[in-house]
Order: sequence, then structure tokens, then C-alpha cells
Amino acid sequence: MRRILRLTGRVLWLALALIVGAHWVGQAQQPPAAADDPRFTGRSDQLEPTGLALSRRRFDAGARSAWHSHANGQLLFVEQGRARVQRRGESMKELGRGESDYTAGKVVHWHGAAPREPFVQVAVGFGGETTWLQKVTDDEYAGKSK
Repeated sequence: MRRILRLTGRVLWLALALIVGAHWVGQAQQPPAAADDPRFTGRSDQLEPTGLALSRRRFDAGARSAWHSHANGQLLFVEQGRARVQRRGESMKELGRGESDYTAGKVVHWHGAAPREPFVQVAVGFGGETTWLQKVTDDEYAGKSK
């Protein structure tokens, strides 16, 4: 199981590195794949990384964001520690190192560290504004439904 988690973590980091690399290098330095490009079968075009935002944040044990939404969604990777995430109206869930969570655009949610373990997240935002709402209550953080 640890080997699968380690492999999953490496795959996620590779995907993240590709996103960041595309943002830094830019499309101008990578010609579009031609129809006979030996690296691909079928048509595959490199897309502009316009609107992508990358951040890395550490949460102390028990720390969390307020409820919020992203106009075009967000992808979270757990780099270290243990995270808690919840979408409004759904159950809270915990994620461990190497796991990820995608929240679609305009979906109200929160994320933070588990009660006894800090959390380092790598977040990829897909553009647009973040709308901040009320703070997460202790009951919500504990997974107690209202």
C-alpha cells in the first residue's frame, strides 16, 4: 500500500511539475505537436497556461481556511501531513500525503490541517476570483452536521 501511495505521490508531483513547467517555459518555446509527432498518437495540442495560479501553504495542526469558492475551481495536493477538506452539503474528509482533491468552480468549500498534524498544501487555481465567506465553526471542523 505504501508503494502505491508513493507512486501516486510521484505521479501527482510529475503532473504538478508539468503544469509549472508549462507556465514558466511558455508555448512559444514549445512548437505545437505536428500530426506525425512521434511523442503522441492522435492530435494533442499544448494549451496556454493562462489563468493558472500555483501556491504552497502550511497550516499548523487544527488551522483551516474560511468557507470560500474559486470562480474556476482548485486542485489541492497534500505535500506533507494530513488535511481536512469539505464541500458545503457534503461530509468532511481527510487526505494524507500524496493525495489530492479537486473542487469545481463556484463550489463553496474549506480546507485545512487535521487536529493533531500540520499540513502543507500545493494548490493549483484555474483563474478567476476567490470569494471568501464565514469562518468554519468548530463543529463543522469536527465533522458534526447541523
